[in-house]
Amino acid sequence: MTRIDRRALFTSGAAAALLAAAGGSVHASPKAGGVLRLAVPREGGMLEQAARGAVYDTLTEIAPDGLLRGELATSWQSAPDARTWTFDLRGGVAFHDGSPLTAADAAASLNALGVTGADVRSVTALGGHQLLLELAQPNPHLPYLLANADQLIAPGGKLPVPLTDAVGTGCYRVERAQEDRHFRAAKVPGHYKAGVAGWADTIDIIVIPDSAVRAEALRDGYVDVAALPEPRGLLKRGEFLYYPSSRDMALAARHDVGIPRKVGQRAPLDDGRIAERWWRA
Repeated sequence: MTRIDRRALFTSGAAAALLAAAGGSVHASPKAGGVLRLAVPREGGMLEQAARGAVYDTLTEIAPDGLLRGELATSWQSAPDARTWTFDLRGGVAFHDGSPLTAADAAASLNALGVTGADVRSVTALGGHQLLLELAQPNPHLPYLLANADQLIAPGGKLPVPLTDAVGTGCYRVERAQEDRHFRAAKVPGHYKAGVAGWADTIDIIVIPDSAVRAEALRDGYVDVAALPEPRGLLKRGEFLYYPSSRDMALAARHDVGIPRKVGQRAPLDDGRIAERWWRA
């Protein structure tokens, strides 16, 4: 197979059969519980990306299959000219500090961060759970732009903040964080995504700068998933799963890690959502 062929294989249903034959658990249903330990390099901001994906939600989300779906927003609509948009927010959602999610929080967050790719004139809360965005120029792609990883929603719009102070509505609450070194978070009980995402009880993300040492940590059982490991440290050295393939090893995992049937292609680490999408089988 060529590299292109292998990439195509691992974004298709055939990937599930191949990984299952290699001892993987792609066909198994997601399983709740346990600790998911991830080793990442220092460069590329992978720790930050995966950690914020675990702690924060956005209004919308692009699923691994490329389809847009609501996250904190349940529905949205625009005026015919695509300059005025209203978003209805999910009710009954709380931040990790216990405060309820409101449209005022979403408006403050978007005003603090801006919306990359859209010329937003104003963001206004309409009551407790409806948001109004008015654009200077028409933009039919606004719901997709709001799914970007930088469109985080925080209480009172207090963004950006260090990981140690991160408070969101995501599946995981920060327990301990050291910038560019280590991140640990625990699953939020009764989360609105329960049964759909956020499978592990605890997420541990560790920065290991050297690719050979990341491979060694995976091989010796100190971590469950390694990003960009040194292939020679793993090939023919044990039973592992490779994504997208053993020759193009972006991620390597122990055989008892559950990998979704589709893995996001827009950004590393399953679009930064690896913490809530992968599980211990």
